Amino acid sequence: MENKGMPLIGDKFPEMEVVTTHGKISLPDAFKGKWFVLFSHPADFTPVCTTEFVAFQKRYNEFRKLNTELIGLSVDQVFSHIKWEEWIEQNLATKIEFPIIADTGAVAETLGLIHPGKGTNTVRAVFFVDPEGTIRAILYYPQELGRNMDEILRMIKGFQVSDKQGVAIPANWPNNELIGDKVIIPPASDVETAAKRPKEYDCYDWWLCYKDQK
Repeated sequence: MENKGMPLIGDKFPEMEVVTTHGKISLPDAFKGKWFVLFSHPADFTPVCTTEFVAFQKRYNEFRKLNTELIGLSVDQVFSHIKWEEWIEQNLATKIEFPIIADTGAVAETLGLIHPGKGTNTVRAVFFVDPEGTIRAILYYPQELGRNMDEILRMIKGFQVSDKQGVAIPANWPNNELIGDKVIIPPASDVETAAKRPKEYDCYDWWLCYKDQK
């Protein structure tokens, strides 16, 4: 893997072969035609990370219904991941079904997951990758703050609605304070279209128009 700097939104996800609890996987090709969420955690056998893995697994079927796979990552050896999975299943009655990358540090370096100001472990990063292998969003959380998996699900749903309908997604969708579960029409780019907008859609003004989801 050649390090070309931290990947950014709109970049192709870097091609890499990784060792996981499900064997070797080539990314992003292993998930071609699907969305996938790659998320890093600081370390196995840590309390916040354990709550996150249970939360991801509880929603795994919801992700799969959205044609989305999950894959975890930390700088731990594969046997540590396996033992941690066993502990979670035995003590928390939750079987982890998605793969976890066992990183030597090369993947973390490639993806920019080590933030020196927050220690030597990987931060809690989340990469959203679409079926064409393009990075659509990146989230970073510090070690002390666990993630909200329902927000991650909401983002996948929002991306898919946006891509399918050519619309934008408002704040707190589908419970936006102004337009509820409706979606936003992209702003007009010429005078003629701007004049038509209030006649074609519900609008606060020509630049803020919205419609029902299809």
